[in-house]
Amino acid sequence: MSSSPPSPSPRTPRRLIKRALLLLGSGLLAGCQATLFGGLNAISGHADVVTRRDVVFDAGHGLALDLYRPRDGRNLPVVVFFYGGSWKSGKRQWYRWAGEVLAQRGLVVVIPDYRKWPAVKLDGFMGDAARAVAWAHAHAAEYGGNPDDLFVMGHSAGAHIDALLATDAHWLQAVGMQPRQLAGFIGLAGPYDFLPLTDPDFIDMFGSTHAEQLRSQPVHYVNGDEPPMLLMQGTTDKIVWPRNAQALARALEAQHEPVELRMMPGIGHFAILFALSRPLRGKGPVLEDTLQFIRAHPAAAARADAAAVSAAPVRSPR
Repeated sequence: MSSSPPSPSPRTPRRLIKRALLLLGSGLLAGCQATLFGGLNAISGHADVVTRRDVVFDAGHGLALDLYRPRDGRNLPVVVFFYGGSWKSGKRQWYRWAGEVLAQRGLVVVIPDYRKWPAVKLDGFMGDAARAVAWAHAHAAEYGGNPDDLFVMGHSAGAHIDALLATDAHWLQAVGMQPRQLAGFIGLAGPYDFLPLTDPDFIDMFGSTHAEQLRSQPVHYVNGDEPPMLLMQGTTDKIVWPRNAQALARALEAQHEPVELRMMPGIGHFAILFALSRPLRGKGPVLEDTLQFIRAHPAAAARADAAAVSAAPVRSPR
């Protein structure tokens, strides 16, 4: 897998990007990933989007993030986006196109890096992710964002990381936050219920015993204290099977938690992500569903206030 995709000319034909997407879907990953990410970045860019790159959020581990926001606006929703890559690969710089697409729609977007296996295992990259979310919560207002309107969003392994932050409270508790402080979670093709493990890399990453491996399963932690969730999944995904999203949706419904499951016919593992992009948006309503979900859910603080009001005892009039 290429570690630094080139930047093709802005004239990069959209058909080249579409061809690379087909190759990704067929499993021919190494040679076309750089073309695809580089091509999407080359045709991105918007005058009304302000970008700030390489913002350090964890100096001790050398971790930084990129931030995208509309040129104008205050108290905007904030989205922390975690990319995928089997917890082994990926770079935030590859996702400039995604940050700009979402920022054009009135969102403040934070795309952090996190450490990968084999340098770290579950505790390492989950700790990195929690610190990135805590940074976004603490600094959102400086960039026009509302810290109480904070969403986490991710694709594949990134969606798994988000789902654990939203279900297993101890990750955010370690940075002084709670899952209920998230306004919502948006997952694209995330693995949420994927035991048993057979791949030696994943066994090393998540543990060799069943008890250890359960720590990696978001579905295992659903207890009725989760933020609202939007789970988007392609029906033809052969990398993360659709049963993952379906299982998490069932677990949330059993706890009467707000969840929306969007099964998208004919969409595979990578197409559901790249449907956010301008040249591939016709593949599915991923961007539209994301924006509608964000608009439909109030800030976490407002939701908490409403819950407190509804729980208050009703006094009889004198």
